Parts: sequence; C-alpha cells; structure tokens
Amino acid sequence: MEISDKPIVQLIVDQCKNYGIRHIVFSPGSRNAPFAISFDNKPNFDTHVIHDERVAGFYALGIAQVLNEPVAICCTSGSAVVNYFPAITEAFYRKIPILVISTDRPKELVNKGHGQTIMQNNIFGDHVLSHESFEDLSYDQKIIAKYTEQLDDCFSHLKSVLKGPVHINVHLKEPLYETTQNPSSYRKDIDKKGDMQDAFDLSPALVKSLEAKKILVLCGQNGVHNTLNEELIVFNQNTNVVVLNENISGLQDSSFINCIDRTLNSIPENLEEEYVPEVLVTIGDAVVSKKIKAFFIKNKPELHIAINYSDIGIDSFHCIGKHLKTSALSFFKALNNSTLNTNASNYKSNWEELDEFAKKRLPSFFNTENTNTDIRVFHAINERLDKNTRLHMSNSSVVRYMQLFDPVKSIKYECNRGTSGIDGSLSTAIGSAIATPKENHLFISGDISFIYDSNALWITPFPENLKMIVIDNQGGGIFRIIDGASTSNQLERYFEAKHEASVIEIAKGFGISGEEVVNFTNFEGSLDSFFNNSAIQLLVIRTDANENPKALNRLFKHLKHA
Repeated sequence: MEISDKPIVQLIVDQCKNYGIRHIVFSPGSRNAPFAISFDNKPNFDTHVIHDERVAGFYALGIAQVLNEPVAICCTSGSAVVNYFPAITEAFYRKIPILVISTDRPKELVNKGHGQTIMQNNIFGDHVLSHESFEDLSYDQKIIAKYTEQLDDCFSHLKSVLKGPVHINVHLKEPLYETTQNPSSYRKDIDKKGDMQDAFDLSPALVKSLEAKKILVLCGQNGVHNTLNEELIVFNQNTNVVVLNENISGLQDSSFINCIDRTLNSIPENLEEEYVPEVLVTIGDAVVSKKIKAFFIKNKPELHIAINYSDIGIDSFHCIGKHLKTSALSFFKALNNSTLNTNASNYKSNWEELDEFAKKRLPSFFNTENTNTDIRVFHAINERLDKNTRLHMSNSSVVRYMQLFDPVKSIKYECNRGTSGIDGSLSTAIGSAIATPKENHLFISGDISFIYDSNALWITPFPENLKMIVIDNQGGGIFRIIDGASTSNQLERYFEAKHEASVIEIAKGFGISGEEVVNFTNFEGSLDSFFNNSAIQLLVIRTDANENPKALNRLFKHLKHA
C-alpha cells in the first residue's frame, strides 16, 4: 500500500484513524498532495474532492452534523485555508468537530516573496479550540514523541464534551509526491469511551431557588438527545413549568410551545408580566427568535440559569444568575428525581392558552390570503412536508418563516445558526445528503443565499436524495421586514441587494434539472408535482417582494388578541 514517505504525514494519517475520523474532504492543490496520496490509498477513509474551499468547509460541516462525528478538511497552501474561515466559525459556535489540515510552504520561505505563501499558523485565532504547527523533519524518536503529544492534545477536542474545530498547519518540503510501501506505524491506544454524561449534584441551594417558582425552559439549537427529550417532557408535566422550543433544537413534543414568535405575538396589550417567569432556564445554543430575546431583555426574570459547557452566548438576556457547566440531560434528570415542589401555580396554562389561540386562528387566515407571497408558500410547503425528512433551512427569513408553523415530529430541522450567515447553507445540505444517502433531504432557500453558495452545485455526483426549493423574491427579503431597513432609501441597492439573476438558469449551468413557477394561481399544484416527481430536483417560486412584508404583518395582526 503506497503512502507518502513523509513521517509527519504518516503520523497524522495514523492519528486520524486512531481518533475515528472516516471522512476527509480535499480541495485540489499541490502542497497537500502527500495527504491526498496517503488518505486515498487507505481503506479506512472516505475521501471527497470539492474544488471550492469555502464550499468544502461547509460540506464537511454537513457530514459532521448528521453523523455526529469529526470530519477532516485538507487544502493546499496560501489563500486556500482562509476560505475555510466561514465554516470554521460556524463549527465553533455550533460545537461541531472539524479537523483542519492545512499544508504550507517550509517555514523559511514564509514572507520571503514566494507564491501561495501567507502566515497560516494560528490563522483562525480564537475560533478553534486548539491549533498546532508541524514541520517536515526526518525520522527522529524524540520529534515523533513530541509531535504525537501535540496531536493528541489537539485531537482530544474532537471527542470532548465541548467539541469544536481544531487546526493543524503542516509545513511540507518538496518533493511532494514521493511514496513508500512500508510506512511506520505511529498509532497508540487512546480512550475511546467518547462523550461522558456527567453526574450533576443538585445542591439544596439550587433546589430552594426553584421551589414554588414559575419556570420557563428555553431550548436553543442542538439540544437534541432522545433521553433529554423524555426528561424534558416529564419536567414539563408540572403546572408551573412551560417549555419554549424552536424546531432547530431537535427536541419535539406537542406539550411544548413550538412557535415562539407566533405565541408571543398573541400576548394581550399590557399583560406581559403574567407571562414572565421567575426562573428562566436556557439550554442548547443559538435561539432564532428576536422577539423572545427582546421580551427577556425588557422583562428580566429573577434568575437566569444557563446550562452549557461553553462560556460563549450564555448571557443573551443580560441577566445571567447561574452558569451550570453540565449537560441539560443531567440537570433535568436530577430535577425529576428530586422532591422539588413545582406545582405551586398554573403558570403553564397562560402560555398554552396563547398558543392554542394562535394555532386555531391560522386556518382562517390562509383561507382568505390569496397573494403571491412568501408566507403562503411556506404554509403550503409545511402542509406537504414528507415524513422522515431532514429539512435544511437557509438564513435568514427562511428559518424565521418556518418557525411560525408547528414542527412535524418525524422531521429533523437543520440550519446554520452558529453565525447565522447566508454562506454555505446549500453546501451544508449537500454534505449531509451525501453522508446519509438513505435519508430524504429537502433544502429551502431564498434566492440570495442560493446564488451566493451556487458553487456547491459543482459537487459531483450531486446527491439524488436532495430536493431544493428556492423562494425567489429577487433580493434579501428579510430587509423588508426589519424595522429601519424597510424604509431606508438605500434598501434595494445596499441592503436587499436586488438583482435580476435567474436562479433556474444558474442551476441549469451546473446540469441541475428544475422548474420555475410562472403562474402563481397554481403554485400549490407545482409543489405537489415537485414532491411527487423524483426527476424534478429544484423548484423556484417567485413571490412579490413588495407584498411579502404586508402579508406577514396581516398574519401577525390576525393572530393577535383583540
């Protein structure tokens, strides 16, 4: 079996195998040739070749998020590694384990005028959990021992309870294509227990702080864990407890309040204080709803308990009281096994009445709303979602529109809400679809996000298990909803970025078959054909940019208490 003759490459390849890394995403180049040769010839690895490094980073993130395992990306020297940065920041804030292997010119050539040479060491700064630099040195037991220790320290962050991206930069000398049939083995046994659920000590002081209180649990992204879902359902049976949940949390139950903005909108005027909890418990990562953030910044609870291993993003409401570095599962399991008196009030009923009121008002709105608008399209899509589908939502209006409808229990909702950028949404969906070929995947995007990431359509073979819907309002529709931007003289050119590009023609250029809704009076028929015809992979629906914010305002007005 041929492998690079470079000891540092052999060492890193062995460590990847030892730490359970199976998928390596390459972008073509010369400096990373030793790794391409080595990984390609190893039966333990699945290699992917993605030309655009920005796409490759998000593609790898998509694989990692569905398989729940670390994925490696490998590029040549120079500006190539910089193109990973958007995906790395997303992985950092989503706690997704990505191993960046960037190859570099020898250290003595950096900043000496040589091509494809930049300062690559620690290029991601604080957006990686660990970074190391390695040189292409001759075989030496002391050097190998030192490098092995450095790699172990770096790779350990791919397995820890606080996962995230790590970066190793490898300075390689020429020649780059030399191989050997008899590589050395640098593997050693490591602890393969994986994530450990830590035991949580429910102190008397903490119990007292929760006793007979109105408690609200707010679930952010990545709260998913089957056992956690069960424990949260049990805790939510208490009458003084309410669970506000977003579809990207991965947690689902009909007893949760699953449409936060829709429910908040229904609070009667001057009665907000009845819905403010005494104790707020936040779990998971990012929360989409701007309304709930504004609600808690304005109406601060007596105590905010954040449950998160990270120190980042836990004080969203500027009232943090306790930060528990434990798992949400351990916390709620301890509460459910305690003698905590939680049924002192019927706080839950206030929220349930709001939720039920808004839910019952939805059908009457869509029975009379006949405009060619985003909200009608999202309602129609939600009514037709196939069961057992992984739904990928782009930023930023798409994920917000989908939050207005109750989640379908068998559907898994995905969105890049770590940094909430529009870059990489399609690439992430494609990586997820390729990694799980037996699952059905649906990607819903606005036109700007789709065009911005259209290089993802270059990926071959394109996954047949992925369908795509683009809601095309010829610009960034979110800016017609945001206060301030919608009335600015610079709206169309600078914020909305209005354009005349054809989504369908761009897709055709990459060989993707698709259809465009021309007659909006039968757009629902087009949706039916799209979902029932496997040959149609892309459906583009044009909506009225001017009417979209008006229709959304009509919906919120319709759902509000008189």
